[in-house]
Amino acid sequence: MFNHAPAGYVCPFCRLVEGGEDEHRKQHDVVKRDELATAFVSPRWWPRNHGHVMVVPNAHYENLYDLPSHYGHAIHDLAREVAIAIRQTYGCEGTSLRQHNEPAGNQDRWHYHMHVFPRYVGDDLYFTRPEQDFAPAEQRLPFSDKLREHFESTAPNRAG
Repeated sequence: MFNHAPAGYVCPFCRLVEGGEDEHRKQHDVVKRDELATAFVSPRWWPRNHGHVMVVPNAHYENLYDLPSHYGHAIHDLAREVAIAIRQTYGCEGTSLRQHNEPAGNQDRWHYHMHVFPRYVGDDLYFTRPEQDFAPAEQRLPFSDKLREHFESTAPNRAG
């Protein structure tokens, strides 16, 4: 409907969901996945909100206009879980969710995604831009480790 991906677009989020990697996204960034959605620590960082997480549908949909409602519900549910995990593990004082559609709406990756940001008093999230360089994988690892450990420790006991 309102799509902007160029011809031949290779989706970095689809690659990650399917088990692949690229120079900016690694499998160790993935903190939780289920049948419909995947959450991973973003390689792009805002100056005072490091370790934010992106939640994407496991199937390729470019934006909110294309997204089937069952994927929207799954993404929202996983974003809620991630927000709780961030709040409990990062030492932040709150969280914010953000989602963009089309270039005029600041979308620059052509796969629907929702950002889950750790928030701190005075962090000026909405008045800053992402840092230019992608955060190296080793800087992201402590954040993804914390979140994976949280999810592992809160998962229902499947034994018995």
